[in-house]
Amino acid sequence: MRIRRCAILYLEPREDAGFDLASLLAGEAGIRRSLRWLALAPHLDAEVEVDAAARELLGRIGPGAWADAAPWLQAHPALVALLLDQGLLLCEDDADAGRREHHRCEHRRRDEALRETHWWPPAALVHRLGRWRGLDSAAAMDAAEMNTAADLRRQLGAPPPHVVERGEAARRQALPRQDDGEFERLLARRATCRNFDAERALPLPAFARMLQRVFAAQAQVRIGEDAVFLKKHTPSGGGLHATEAYLIVRNVEGVAPGLYHYHPLEHALEPMPPPAAPLAQFAAQAVAGQHWFADAHALAVLAPRYARSFWKYRRHAKAYRALLLDVGHLSQTLYLSATELGLGAFVTSAINEVDIERAFGLDPLADGPLAVCGFGWRGQRMRTSEFDPAGEVWRQE
Repeated sequence: MRIRRCAILYLEPREDAGFDLASLLAGEAGIRRSLRWLALAPHLDAEVEVDAAARELLGRIGPGAWADAAPWLQAHPALVALLLDQGLLLCEDDADAGRREHHRCEHRRRDEALRETHWWPPAALVHRLGRWRGLDSAAAMDAAEMNTAADLRRQLGAPPPHVVERGEAARRQALPRQDDGEFERLLARRATCRNFDAERALPLPAFARMLQRVFAAQAQVRIGEDAVFLKKHTPSGGGLHATEAYLIVRNVEGVAPGLYHYHPLEHALEPMPPPAAPLAQFAAQAVAGQHWFADAHALAVLAPRYARSFWKYRRHAKAYRALLLDVGHLSQTLYLSATELGLGAFVTSAINEVDIERAFGLDPLADGPLAVCGFGWRGQRMRTSEFDPAGEVWRQE
């Protein structure tokens, strides 16, 4: 048998603090603090607590070439077996049978997939560990009494200044303000919608136009037989357009409610299996309990194919950042397109990535989601507050 360490591994000395009644009764602070070491690896679903012996062994077995396991098994049989079970060490040999061997094979498969995708290690770790599952962020905000700006100010104190000033006011060079044109008026009407009209179906032409503007390929360039580069209405890092749109269609004329993948060349919907939960429940779960967004007529999960971007930017420190920018560009195009059509729109990164991945069959390190957008008809009444201080959307009577 041959083994090696997993491709990406970080060790964190973490301090935990908890209430200690005995300490409090003794006249002390009442806080108990303890230190522990955690192994963080992006191919694993959770962090792993390790002891000093495990840390030492992991530092002596490399992640590159496979090494004969015999010397390590002879010196540390139980520890090697434990680290193999945890996925921090990997076994090259194919498993014969049994639950333990299957578990180890899955660790190796995930690690190999991570290696083949060419992630920059810190980005892979941040991406994997920053995902949510089953979180209700709206309920959490309610419980913490942090729903409004006044709540935030009361709970957190004053924020950093709303603008930063560099130098003396007398040295500023004033610029001429320009009259608003049609585009400025469009920008002014852009506001995040938190009040969708769930009773009114979105016409198919409006739905199709939104997808065509935001996600469709407008042209393509082919290099040889196996390299194609798309041109879309938004910029993309390296011109790679790696971000896919997975749709939760709720109320669109002529389209059955359900899950879809959008094909940017064919301008077509590809039906996907329904989620395990009812569609309305899954939509709310996807946006982490933000029910004001879940009512949108169509929601678009923005999920990059990391291998396409990292094909060019291999283990590149800026590649993940470029994909975050791509998602931002797409969301702004969606906002402006919806505003021009008289629709409401939103984007949120407060999402339950794990639940979305399971519903659409996505792998977190291959095509895991970064954000969810949505659009549809605005409601006639503002039941949930929106940020529209200039009254461009909700005009004051």
